[in-house]
Amino acid sequence: MTAAAPVRASTPRPKAAATTSTSSHAATAPAAAASAFTSRPGAPPPAAPRPPPPFVPVTRRSKRPLSTDFLSDDATAAFVRRVLCPQHQAGNGTPPPLEDLLPPLTSRNDVDLQLYALLAVILRDFVQAWYSKITSDETFVAEILQIIAHCTRALEQRLRKVDLESLLLDELPDLLDNHITAYRTAHNPVARPPTQVNPRDIYHALCPLVPLSPVPKPEDPESAAKQQENETMYRQLLVQGVLAILLPTEDLENECLTALVGQILSELIIGNVFINKLAQPWMLWEIMIILVRVLGKREPEKTTLEEGVAEALSPDAPIIEPESSTRGWSFQGIFWGVIQWLFMAFTVVQLVVLTLASSSSLPARSTPALDAKHSLAGSGSATKAAKANASKPVKAPIVTFKLWSCISSLIELDARTPWLSGALSMLQFGAVSGPAKLAGLDGPLDRLLSHAIHSRLLDSSHLPTLLRATRGALFPNNAQGVSSLTPPADESQLRALRRRCASALLALVPRWLSRFYLSGRGLGLRSRTVPSRGLSGRGELATAREEGERDVGTSGGQASTEEREESEEDRAAEEERVLSEIEEGILDVFSDEYCNRHLMYGILELILVRLMPELAEKGVAELWDERLS
Repeated sequence: MTAAAPVRASTPRPKAAATTSTSSHAATAPAAAASAFTSRPGAPPPAAPRPPPPFVPVTRRSKRPLSTDFLSDDATAAFVRRVLCPQHQAGNGTPPPLEDLLPPLTSRNDVDLQLYALLAVILRDFVQAWYSKITSDETFVAEILQIIAHCTRALEQRLRKVDLESLLLDELPDLLDNHITAYRTAHNPVARPPTQVNPRDIYHALCPLVPLSPVPKPEDPESAAKQQENETMYRQLLVQGVLAILLPTEDLENECLTALVGQILSELIIGNVFINKLAQPWMLWEIMIILVRVLGKREPEKTTLEEGVAEALSPDAPIIEPESSTRGWSFQGIFWGVIQWLFMAFTVVQLVVLTLASSSSLPARSTPALDAKHSLAGSGSATKAAKANASKPVKAPIVTFKLWSCISSLIELDARTPWLSGALSMLQFGAVSGPAKLAGLDGPLDRLLSHAIHSRLLDSSHLPTLLRATRGALFPNNAQGVSSLTPPADESQLRALRRRCASALLALVPRWLSRFYLSGRGLGLRSRTVPSRGLSGRGELATAREEGERDVGTSGGQASTEEREESEEDRAAEEERVLSEIEEGILDVFSDEYCNRHLMYGILELILVRLMPELAEKGVAELWDERLS
């Protein structure tokens, strides 16, 4: 490495010398010509020499300036090298790549870079901050990285065997559906005043979870302290079980390292980042706003996911407002509208026919070969296979996933438009169990949907962008500073944030659909209970919508001033009702931190059990005894 350093450093020197000689030659050429001219006998005196033209250096091989964005790959690599590899910073030679200095975490280098950056922030602020005061030895941090690398590589191998379709679109939405049902049941009890029931007690009884008991009460500080203690112990038990499954035996015998890694995973990552952050109502609403900013981009030059997330995370990113322009009807407009709809219908039919015809070449979702293998095996192996597959989810058609029922429950489809819910249920039953079974398991539509999910939603190329966005939101400038996602200071700011989130969600819905479904014209549950907020409500709406554009239905400019003002007031009141429906019908199910903790722990448990089924079969002490015995 030291022998190659002078060779690398000497390459730009000839270019610098050539540039200097060129400039000096350009500067002395007029002077030499003038001296030669004056040496002739009888020649007139020469004119004053022209000043040399300004020299413009050649920039064909200029070095690209380093990006000032701390989320860029160059800045991230420099930060990781500075924190995790300080011993390789000295010297003028070209430093080796990070792949040669750090253990691989996954099979993708771009994912490893973002994971290294997250680990660098955590280790620098919570490990090196106190360990560097004891000794300057860096082997301790290297050992921690080795243990974490063992865990991540083992998790990646197990992740390849998990049915991500069922996990993300069936089982996790089922948890969310149960949360929505339990929250609405707890906050809309049968009991009426003067009988009072704590909604948290009802929710905890419907969704019992050991680490979140007893239910904390403001008048009893001991209950809150006891609940926090139980929650901390539960996180440590989860992490100890994960380490007992993933780590090699020689690493498990190192009690100091396993204890420290367990604290990092249980408190810093699971407790601080996952539970304490994502259980906050304002954080969930901010995430919804960011998703709307990413999904609502209309500029063609900003279609990539990375650019959309980067712009959505900026604090001054605007909220996309719904279009509120009233268009008049004309014969020409109706004619071209009918032509456009006919063309779209023909295109959709053609696309459906072609895709269904080509779906036969797509791979099947089920594995009949493995089922036949288990059926032909002996009774002992069949019993073992049955026990191994007992905790695995049964494959179901994508059309019957819990995702659709979760969306229906979230928007209260059964209560608002029961006729539409019944029609969709009939279509679902006909597609799954009809004569053709187009949407049945391994049917043409089922294979097509599975292929689209794997190629778009489960594409691993999106993972680095998501990790980069997470680091930018949690650790701005790679430090525990003031994040761009700051909690509201008081209740008024929290209400304003909820109104902004409702306005952002409304921007994704066509105006005619929101007026029909959410403005009180249907038979919604809350359309009869939302009070009229009058002028104050319209003032809050104007503040939340930033004095946005409002419709002026003037019917060609012939309406009077009083009619225009009345029309504006009606539209403002209608929009106020729509936003109130979104707030109280959709966003309020995430407004209780204690209930959100139940949901987050349920998600964590489900993911860990699907990755490591041993956690559901054996206890933590039994797992450690098997590994260390």
